Amino acid sequence: MSSGNDAGASGETYTASVIGGTGFTGGELLRLLAGHPNFEVAQATSRSKANKTVGHSHPNLRELDLRFSSPDDLESVDVLFAATPHGVSMEQIDTFEEHADTVVDLSADFRLNTAEQYEEWYDGHSAPEYLDKSVYALPELTRDELPGAELIASGGCNATSTILGLKPMFDAGILDGSEDIVVDVKVGSSEGGAGGGAASSHPERSGIVRPYAPISHRHEAEIEQFLGVSVSFTVHAVDMIRGSSATCHVFPGQPVSKGDLWKAYRGSYEDEPFMRLVSGGSGVYRYPEPKAVAGTNIGEVGFDLDASNKRIVAFSAIDNMMKGSAGQAIHGTNIALGLDETAGLDFAGLHPVGAP
Repeated sequence: MSSGNDAGASGETYTASVIGGTGFTGGELLRLLAGHPNFEVAQATSRSKANKTVGHSHPNLRELDLRFSSPDDLESVDVLFAATPHGVSMEQIDTFEEHADTVVDLSADFRLNTAEQYEEWYDGHSAPEYLDKSVYALPELTRDELPGAELIASGGCNATSTILGLKPMFDAGILDGSEDIVVDVKVGSSEGGAGGGAASSHPERSGIVRPYAPISHRHEAEIEQFLGVSVSFTVHAVDMIRGSSATCHVFPGQPVSKGDLWKAYRGSYEDEPFMRLVSGGSGVYRYPEPKAVAGTNIGEVGFDLDASNKRIVAFSAIDNMMKGSAGQAIHGTNIALGLDETAGLDFAGLHPVGAP
């Protein structure tokens, strides 16, 4: 298998597999890897669609000359991407590591630091010995920890949008974790996955603004772990396909000016290749909006100041399947392997476009 330093220096190609390739996130991984200058897709697995072409499940990838194979017949590759439901990777991690130098998990299985956290937020953990090894992939937050990582845990979509919106205020010392913070997240139907269920059928989903996690959403654990603050967190399902849009109401304990906020957000993100600051300018898209970043690995953040109520309103918008999943996984893997971190992620989106 290839060494990360060699590939980063010479442009050598890595082989990659996608486990769980028929899901929406699996399809996005395959799309990104197929167009990536440093990756060759060697395998995509599916129990239900074994021997079917990738284009059978992902019509945008009909030109990809690849058929799904059984996950029981894993090939050895440089990088294995696991786009499986929560609980699968922790059960299969030994096998995954036997077949790849680097494992990138897109579920929640390795995002948290301790077994105790998994007892509190999930249903425990069957491979807690791997938690110390895993590195959380939200590059704007953990870039320095990613080089050389062999087990990468891609951040959750709603945690990602929330952390990106709040992080600059913690970086700048405007917030210290003692403040009251209320986060309202609006998400698209793709967050429910390709299986979806009754609530995701078109007649039930169309036209909704549905609170589906009023309290105790599992992504709160990631926000608390990485920002050191407990937030009041509510998630609504809305009538869009792609997107996670976080509106964060923050009540700071000290006076804050707009100048302080501009300095904080520019300081955190002005050198970040996938972050845009969109805050009350002219035009139609004056604040972050999922439609403006659909299909891209770009995150938009912005803010406004409600001085009369001593409130900061911070906004963040991402594509949940890209910046909140597959795109973020590729971004983190690029850094881990010493590649150009923007490789394979240069799609700028579309305008105009229908519902994302």
